[in-house]
Amino acid sequence: MKADEQADHDYLKRLPAENYRGQAYVHWSMTVDRRTKGWLVPIFYYKFREILTHTMFRYGLSCPIYCCMPDHLHLLWIGVLDGSDQRNAAKYFRKQLNPVLEKLEARLQKQPYDHVLREEERAKDAFEIVVEYIARNPERAALVKPDCYQEYPYTGCLVPGYPELRPGQSDYWERFWRTYAYLRTHGFVQIQTDD
Repeated sequence: MKADEQADHDYLKRLPAENYRGQAYVHWSMTVDRRTKGWLVPIFYYKFREILTHTMFRYGLSCPIYCCMPDHLHLLWIGVLDGSDQRNAAKYFRKQLNPVLEKLEARLQKQPYDHVLREEERAKDAFEIVVEYIARNPERAALVKPDCYQEYPYTGCLVPGYPELRPGQSDYWERFWRTYAYLRTHGFVQIQTDD
């Protein structure tokens, strides 16, 4: 096999670019190189949320669930704006996150894995099952007791402008979908006045 053919095989194949634009729903899995552990500490988590916030605003996305595991990350992103581009967002996010990881002697693998949700996976009930599957990763890894996944400290969501929203709240889905619909209609920028 020639060197350029080998290089082609070193990369995961992606769907055409349009599958990652607009209102795409994409589950991103980002593995730490060599499955290195020890970097998942509160200071990392603080920086992770800061970088995720900037990514969501910059690329017009929302993240109804993320789960930081000891050797990889799960992020489920939904495009809010028609101009959203998740491939560019993932590149930006990874470029910003790697220097933080490097200070903790880790680095993301060369390429993330992604799963673009099909239409049937985007239906409300099916989508909520995907989110719960991601949220239950700490249970499957025995990081928390069965049915205690909501206690895992490195799982959450990021919907721009709504820091109080948390997966596991009794009204989470009602509030998430209402907020998402509002952002789709009005965008992210809204001038607040103090009355």
